[in-house]
Amino acid sequence: MKDIIEIRGARENNLKNISLTIPKHKLIVLTGVSGSGKSSIAMHTLQKECQRQYMESMGMVTDYLNKPNVDSITGLSPSISIGQHNNNRNPRSTVGTVTEIYTYLRVLYARLGERPCPSCERQVKPTFERQISLSTPDKESDQLLEEESDEEHIVECPFCQHKLPELTMAHFSFNKAQGACTSCGGLGFTSQIIQEAIFDEKLGVAQGGVKAWDTDFILSYYMDSLQSAAVHYGFEFDVHLPIKDYNEVQRTLLFYGVSSEPFQAMFPGKKPPKKVGEGKFEGIITTFQKKYHEALNDEESRKKWTSYFASQTCEACHGTRLKKESRVVTLDGASIVEVNEYALDELWDWLQRLHSKLSEEANVILQPILQDLTERIRRYLDIGLYYLTLSRSAVSLSGGEAQRLRIASLLGSGLTGVLYILDEPTTGLHPRDSYKLLAALKRLRDLGNTVLLIEHDVDVMEQADYIIDIGPKAGKDGGYIVGVGSPQELQRIPSSVTGPYLFTHTPYRGAPRRTKGNQSLVIKNASEHNLKKVTVSVPLHRFVAITGVSGSGKSTFLFDVVEQAIQQGRSDERVSGMEYISKMITVHQEPVGKISRSNIATYTDLFTMIRALYAGLPDAKRRKLRAKHFSFNTAGGRCEKCKGLGVLQMGMHFLPNVEVKCPSCNGKRFKKDVLEVKYQGYSISDMLDLTVEECLPLFEKHEEIRRKLELLIEVGLHYIKLGQPTSTLSGGEAQRMKLSRELGKNRGSHTLFLLDEPTTGLHPADVERLIAFLNKLVDQGHTVIAIEHHLDVICAADWIIDFGPAGGKSGGTIIAQGTPEEVQHVESSYTGQYLKERLSSGH
Repeated sequence: MKDIIEIRGARENNLKNISLTIPKHKLIVLTGVSGSGKSSIAMHTLQKECQRQYMESMGMVTDYLNKPNVDSITGLSPSISIGQHNNNRNPRSTVGTVTEIYTYLRVLYARLGERPCPSCERQVKPTFERQISLSTPDKESDQLLEEESDEEHIVECPFCQHKLPELTMAHFSFNKAQGACTSCGGLGFTSQIIQEAIFDEKLGVAQGGVKAWDTDFILSYYMDSLQSAAVHYGFEFDVHLPIKDYNEVQRTLLFYGVSSEPFQAMFPGKKPPKKVGEGKFEGIITTFQKKYHEALNDEESRKKWTSYFASQTCEACHGTRLKKESRVVTLDGASIVEVNEYALDELWDWLQRLHSKLSEEANVILQPILQDLTERIRRYLDIGLYYLTLSRSAVSLSGGEAQRLRIASLLGSGLTGVLYILDEPTTGLHPRDSYKLLAALKRLRDLGNTVLLIEHDVDVMEQADYIIDIGPKAGKDGGYIVGVGSPQELQRIPSSVTGPYLFTHTPYRGAPRRTKGNQSLVIKNASEHNLKKVTVSVPLHRFVAITGVSGSGKSTFLFDVVEQAIQQGRSDERVSGMEYISKMITVHQEPVGKISRSNIATYTDLFTMIRALYAGLPDAKRRKLRAKHFSFNTAGGRCEKCKGLGVLQMGMHFLPNVEVKCPSCNGKRFKKDVLEVKYQGYSISDMLDLTVEECLPLFEKHEEIRRKLELLIEVGLHYIKLGQPTSTLSGGEAQRMKLSRELGKNRGSHTLFLLDEPTTGLHPADVERLIAFLNKLVDQGHTVIAIEHHLDVICAADWIIDFGPAGGKSGGTIIAQGTPEEVQHVESSYTGQYLKERLSSGH
C-alpha cells in the first residue's frame, strides 16, 4: 500500500494544473493567503474525489456525477471532512444531547435515582431485582442506552405502599411527554409578544397604529377585513380611533382575530366568517405568534420575528425544561437538573465520587455505562472544552466549539487509515488552548491516520510534520504550489509566502496608540451567564480588543451585555455613554446564508444593479428581456431544468445527496437567449464567474456598483467570485462580507463596530491588511471593539480588556485592562504572558 497520495494535473477552480505528493500518516498543514486555492485542493479535489471513488466502488455513480478537474489521484484513503460551521439550529439541542452525555445521565437517574413519595414524602430508593434481569455484565453500553418499551411498570413505596410509575429514561427527557415541562414544552423558556414593537396605541389603525402595515395596499386590505368582521358581528370598528381607546371587543378582534377563544366567547353560537371579504381576520398577535413558532428552526426568519418577542424563563420549570416529578429525583444528593448545569470538568469530578460510592448491585448494572461515559468526557476535557455546561444550547456554540466537539467524538471512534480534512480547527482558540487541540490532532495521527488541516495559525504550522503552501496570491494569481516541506524547510524557500512568518514572531506595528478623548461606554455590575458583576469603562474612538481563554465571558460581555443594551436603548444605572454613539454595526460569525441560491452578488445587492444594467443593453431590449429575466430565482430567464441552480440533486439513498451539473444549461443557470446578451463580452453567467477584483475595471463608470466592489476589496474579499454561494464562505469570510454590506449603508457620525474574531480564516499576510482597515475606521472617528485571539491584532489594539482567569464558572472576571504594553506586565493574565513574549521579540 502506498504511503503517499499523488495528485496529478489538478485544475479545480483557480488551481494551475498542479501536481502534488502528500505523505500519509502525518500532520499536514495546507496554508496560503485567502483565496489562494487551499479549499480547492482539500475540499473540491481531495474530498470530492474520495466521495466519488467510494460511491463508484458501491456501484452508485452515474454518467453525470461531477469528477474533480484533475488528471488523476492515487493512494486515496476514506475521508472525513469537518468544517467550522455550526449547522445545528435546533433550539432543543444542548451540549448534553449533542455529545450524548445527557443520554447516559438519563440512564443513571432512571436506574439509580431516589425520589420522595408524593404520599408520605419519605425517600423511595431504586430496586434492583428487575434491573439486574435486564442488565448482565456482558451487555454493551449501547444496549443499555436503548429506550425502554412503552410498557409502564409500577413500583410501591415501601413505607405506605403508594404506587408510583417506575422511572424510565423518558422521565428525564425534555423532548418526550413523560419528562417535558407542560408549560414550555421542554424549551425552558416562554415567549411574550412585545406589543410596543407592533402597535403605536396613540394612533388609529388608519394612521399607522399597526407598525407592520407599512404600505397603502396592506393597510387598505386589512382595514377592509376588520370592518367586514365588525359588520358580521354587529359592532362598529372605527379605524381612526386611537387603539388605546378601543373597547374590549374591538381590541380582542384586532389582537387575536375572529377564530380566537376570547373573541368566540364574546359571540357564542356565531360562526366565524370563512372568507377575508366577509371578515375572516386572524388577529395581529395570533399571526405574529404563529410566524414566530414557524421560524424557530430557520435562521433568517427567526431574526425577523424574534425582534417582536421577549423570551423569559419558564415560570413553571424555572428554565430546567423538565416536569417537577423528574426534577425531584436525586442521585448522590443532586438532581439531574443540577448535574446538567455542571461544566464538563465538574461533571468528571462528580462521576468519580459517584463511582466510588456505588454498591455491588449498581456496579453490575451500570459498569459499562460509567466506563463509556467517563471515557467520553475525558476526550472533551483533553481537547479544551472543559468549560462547556451540559445545559448550554447547541445553537449558541461557536463554529470552532462545534467543530472541536466533532473532533473529540472522532478520537473515540478508533478508526485508522482515514484521511481527516479539517478546516481551521484553531478558530476561536486562545493561544493557551491551541496546544490541547494540537495534542488531540497528533493522537488522531498516531492512530494511523492522515490529518490535513487548512490552517493559518503560525504556532500550529510550526508543529506540523509537513506544510503545503499555496499562492502566491489570491484568485487568478493563486493556485500554484509555492513551497512544500517541513516548517524548517519551508522557511528557507524564497518563493514561499508563509515561510517568512515561521519562527519569527515580530509583532505588527500599526498606527500609534490613540489616547486622545475621554468619552467612554461604562458597564456596571454585568452578571449575565458567567460574568461576575463586571464593571468596566470601554474607551470610545479606539480600537479595543476583548481577549481571554475560551469560555471566559468575552462573547457574553460583548453581545449579551453591550450589544443588547445599545439595541434596546437601555441607558440606565448599568450602562452609560450610549449618547456618544450614533449607530451600531454588529458582525457575528454566523453563516450569511445556507441556501444555494444566495451568493455574493445577491447578498450585497450587487446583482440587482447588474441585472438592471444588463436589461438596459440594446440587445436585451431587442429581445424584450427585463431585469427579472437575468435572475436565476424567477421563471422566464432561468433554466427550468435545474430551476436556475446550475446543478441537479441526485439522491443517494442512505448517503447525502450529490450535486451534478445540469445537462440542459451545462451549469450556466440561464436560458440560451439570456446568455447571448453580453456586457463588455461577458454574459450574466460569465459575470457571476468573475472575482470581485476582475469585475472592478468593468464597472468603472457605474459608481454604485464600483463602490460596493471597492468595499469588498477593502475588507480583503477581492478574490471571491460574485456567484460563489454564501453557504461556502468560512466564518471569517462571512463576517467580512457582512461588514462590507453594512459599510455600504449610510454610517453615523460615530459608529460602534462590534466584531467577533475578524481574523478567522486569514493568512498572516492578510491579517496585516485587515489591521490597516480597522485602524482606518477608527481614524475616521469610529470605535471598533473586537473579540480576538490573534496576537498581532491584540498587539495593534489601542486598548485591551482581558477576561479570565479560566473558562466557564472559573471565568467571568476582568483580569487585565490597558494598552498592550500595560497588559503584558499583568502576571495573572494568560494573554499578558503571550503578549510579553511577542512584544519583546520585536525589540
